[in-house]
Amino acid sequence: MATQFFGSIPALVTPFTDGRIDFAAFEAFVDWQIAEGSNGVVPMGTTGESSTLRFEEHWKVTEAAIRVAAGRVPVIAGCGSNDTRAAIAHVQHAEKAGADAALIVSPYYNRPSQAGLLAHFKAVAEATALPIILYNILGRTGVDIAPETLKRLAAIPNVVGVKDASGNVARISQQRHDCGPDFVQLSGNDDMTLGIMAMGGSGAISVTANVAPRLCAEFQTACREGRWPDALALQDRLYPLHAAMFADASPGPAKYALERLGRMRCELRLPMTPPSDAARAAVDAALAHAGIG
Repeated sequence: MATQFFGSIPALVTPFTDGRIDFAAFEAFVDWQIAEGSNGVVPMGTTGESSTLRFEEHWKVTEAAIRVAAGRVPVIAGCGSNDTRAAIAHVQHAEKAGADAALIVSPYYNRPSQAGLLAHFKAVAEATALPIILYNILGRTGVDIAPETLKRLAAIPNVVGVKDASGNVARISQQRHDCGPDFVQLSGNDDMTLGIMAMGGSGAISVTANVAPRLCAEFQTACREGRWPDALALQDRLYPLHAAMFADASPGPAKYALERLGRMRCELRLPMTPPSDAARAAVDAALAHAGIG
């Protein structure tokens, strides 16, 4: 079940035009991602500005991704919330819509205890038959899924993996030891993915892959095949782009890059705003360095 979650998996941005979701642009974008070699897609994660979408919008984006993917790659639906009931509603919708898995971020702002995290994730997992991939990102949520907690969560049958954005590469080895080698570990930090892959990672849920899907897929293939010099060369080529994606608040830089590539408008929902001139310059330089556009 978990072996299908690997490689380059873009955390999809959500296109807007005049304040509304641009579904035509989104569907074309998903199709392009798959054609470029992405191994899966994640609609409605943080990069998709999920916190600014109403439930109805959130669900329609998930449904559109599933419809366009049409079984060609797994769809890992973003279903996280800081309200356990909302997360359950999202995951039950995703299951009904035909998603292959759900990505559940730690509850943000509330900053629950480890007991609260355990209870939250357990309640969500028990509300669905979908495989669950946890998302640990202290910098956005204010709470870390401690290794001991992750070990307990990994014992739940349908909790199959973690998107690790802890910033601590050593966690990959610890979690491999605690949760077993079959527990899926996906990088949540593009700039650290090479190290994570070398330590037993399965792939990445990536921001950069929005902009450079083919290069990110080639990088992941090189890692899986043990072609580490090739992977390092691609890391060197992509690193400025990894950095530029966070030269201003994400996903502003990614949307600017995609506007430059003719994929969508650089439009975001408040409180997110378009990137600064300095961030745009960083994106321009990174695209040139990567040979994109």
